[in-house]
Amino acid sequence: MADLNEKIQEEIDELRTLRDELAVRMHLGKLEAKERWEKAEKDWEQIEGRLKVLAEESRESVDNVVEALKLTAREIREGYRHIRQLL
Repeated sequence: MADLNEKIQEEIDELRTLRDELAVRMHLGKLEAKERWEKAEKDWEQIEGRLKVLAEESRESVDNVVEALKLTAREIREGYRHIRQLL
């Protein structure tokens, strides 16, 4: 009977350790997801601002702005995908 109690206690201890580790990982994952979200939001604000500029710029400048928008959009997309994987 003592062996059974000891085995159960060992199992409970292992589960407690696993639970604690997972709790820490979830917390860190949430922090990382939040950081990625904040960066993506800043990039999103840049896109919106550049779209306004795009409407006002000459044709030469438009090409540069369009390329910058594409790059920023790719970065946001990658950030969103990373956030999705974290959650």
